[in-house]
Formats: sequence, C-alpha cells, structure tokens
Amino acid sequence: MSNGNGPTSAPPAPTATTTTIKPTDLRGILKYVPRFQGQIFVIAIDGSIVADENFSNLLVDIAVLRSLGIKVVLVHGISQQLQELSVLRNTPITNADGTGVTDAATLDLATRAASRVSHLLVEGLTQNALKCATTNAVRALPIGIIKGVDQQFTAKVERIDKDFLGELIDRQVVPVISPIAFGPDGKALRVNSDLLAAEVAEALHATKIIYLSPQEGLEIDGKVRREISVDALRKILESESARMAEAGHSKATHAIKAIETGTPRVHILDGRIFDGLLNEIFSNEGVGSLVYGNDYQQIRTARKSDVRLIYSLTRNAVRREELLHRTQQAIEKNIDQFFVFEVDENIIAVVTLYFYPGKPLIAELGSLYVMPFYHNRGIGKKMVEYACLQAKERGAASVIALSTQSFGFFTNVAGFEEATKDILPESRLKTYDDSGRNAKVLVKQLG
Repeated sequence: MSNGNGPTSAPPAPTATTTTIKPTDLRGILKYVPRFQGQIFVIAIDGSIVADENFSNLLVDIAVLRSLGIKVVLVHGISQQLQELSVLRNTPITNADGTGVTDAATLDLATRAASRVSHLLVEGLTQNALKCATTNAVRALPIGIIKGVDQQFTAKVERIDKDFLGELIDRQVVPVISPIAFGPDGKALRVNSDLLAAEVAEALHATKIIYLSPQEGLEIDGKVRREISVDALRKILESESARMAEAGHSKATHAIKAIETGTPRVHILDGRIFDGLLNEIFSNEGVGSLVYGNDYQQIRTARKSDVRLIYSLTRNAVRREELLHRTQQAIEKNIDQFFVFEVDENIIAVVTLYFYPGKPLIAELGSLYVMPFYHNRGIGKKMVEYACLQAKERGAASVIALSTQSFGFFTNVAGFEEATKDILPESRLKTYDDSGRNAKVLVKQLG
C-alpha cells in the first residue's frame, strides 16, 4: 500500500464510542485557536476514507477547522476507486497507488477515479457551506526508466503553483488537489498522493500534514507509536524496516521527506474514527501517530505566557510533595529558568535549570515533571539530557539535582550519582537544611 489508500475491503469502522471530545471540552479546543489560527494544514485523505461511512463526518470536522480560522488544503488518493473501476470495467491495471508503472489504460481509469473522488469532496464541502475548487496547480514530469523499466505515465512533482493555491486560500477557498498532475505538454500524469501531500506542504510552508488512512497510526513492533522523532523513524526505515507494519511505510517515508523540507509535524491517523481528526488536533493525547522534527525540537525555553500552564501542570506533584511549591508569581519571576516540552504545541513536561551566583561551574536541575499520560516514553530523560546540554554550553562542569521520590530515575536512567549535601554551595545548603525535606543529593559530571 505505497499510496496508503488501503485494501478494497476494510475492517468495520470504529464507532462513535471511540470519540473523546465532548461539548464540555470546548474550552480545551479554544485554547488551541490562537496557536493554529491562520496556519495551513494539508489534509491528505486516502481513497478508502472517501468511500467510508465516516466521510461525511470528516467533512464536518474540516468545516470546524475552517470556522476556527485554520487554512485547509485537501489532497486525495484514489487507490480503492481505481481498483473498483478496474473490476467493474474488466480492465487490468498496472499499478494502483502511483508508485509503479502506469500504462495508458491505468491512467485512463485513474483519471476517471480522480474526477469522481474530487467531485465527492467538492459536493461534501459545498454541503458544509465551504467554498472550494479543484485545481491544476501540480506540474509533473514522467519518472522515466527505473532499473530498465519504463514507468510510462507515472510522474514526480516538478513544481507546485503556490501563488495560485495561495490566492485561493486567501479568498477562503479550500483547494482540492487530486493525484492527477499535468506534464509540460499539458497531458495527465499519475502521482502518488502521499508524496503529493508532502510536496504541497513544502511549497505552502504548511504547519502540518494530516494523513487520514485506514490505519490507526504507525505500527512499530506490533504497537501503534503515538509519537516518534524523524531521526528515530528514519533509522527504523533504513535498517530495521521489518519492525514497522508494511501498511505504514509509504506515509512514514513521506513524513520524513516532509519534515526534512520544513513541515514541523506530520500526523497519521485512522480516518474512519468519528471525531478522530478533531481529537488528534485538539487533545493532549491524540488518536494517531505524530512524527516530529528531532529529539529536542519539542523542547523550548518557557515564556511568560506559559506561567499559568506550568503552575497547573505541576500542582498535583506539589500536593504529593514531589516538587517544591512555587506560586505563579515565583514562576513568572524565574521563567527564564524553565524549559518546557510540547506535544503538538501543548505543554506536557517541564524542568528548570538554575546557575548559582559566583559558581559558574555548577548548575542545579529542578522541578522535573511529566504528565502521567506521557510516562515511560523517555520524555523525562530527554528533558534532563537537554538541560544538561544547556548547562554544558553555558560552561558548567556538573549538574546537581535534589530528589525525595524520583532519585531512582536520576541514578538508573539519567546518569546521576548520589552525593553528600556538602557539594552544595553555601547558600543552597542553608535552604536545603531549612526545608526539612531531607532530599537526596545527586550529581552528574558533564565531562
């Protein structure tokens, strides 16, 4: 399934019980609006999803995105429709997904299938009061001869007419892009839709690609991976491809391409899930797989606008005496000490890094907290590693951490060693004794 359009016969679609967003979650959705408003999302819909009973619900979800000021471009596949036409007309096809040879008969059926799917999208968007237009914005060139085999009408993207698409978007029109592109002579060529989505996202500087397929996400080692860095994903595809289910290879490959060419995030999810698109975008956990830039791309220095979120995030840990209490005022005053970890622009972890006045060789790591849902995913370790890198870059030779309940994590996972309180600077030793917490003192040499 290189194109990702799935088999002709799909398993029963998940029911509405899989949805997690409720009307009471409106406040949660609205907090994302300032982050996403005005951004471009490329939504790539497999042909099998267009044929699914949840398709009409998906169009409503897309109308919701547009109502929130999110700009949407739709790219669609046709694999299922092409295979059905092949059977109906008793015409064999050379390739269903636009990655192998496309002969003249296959191209003819592909053009008819694309016209039908584009029409269904336009019809559905119109029913949801959205302006839309099919386009000829994709220019392509034949792939040519690969390993001695003429690929005939199978093509690669030469360029995207981004000015044309940009003008449509600026006029509140949703562009609908099919996997039938046009060559230098104006004649039709077949392009893989997963690849096409990545090319469109690059040209338009999109914030996200959202692949809607019959798969729950990227299945690795028999389980759906909820988030994975592009570096880890590339390593799996290059040297451990058997770990990933075959159905995910195409979208994984093009997710890597998209991120390498500037698209920050790629989502891969089951388009048959009721409200799945909204849950993937507007909830902390999501319902599919998120591919992101690199291991530390999700970590950034905290801003004053994060103060309330940091306070709320760590409040339960403070109640359990895992972290020291900090008021919102104290957090704001020391906000430059905080680093936060984002999943799809939502803060799910925090850590602080403090440098002692007059002691440039020592830094203290503190307030490490990861939301429970994200435990056991390596995020805590990643936060510690990032803080240590920052400390080293600023000239520190060692990092200290104080812990009452998580010292096992620091020694077994993060590479710290237990020490005595005597290594603490004098000013820190006084606050340590005054606190009465009797925390274990841990240290890591930066080398």
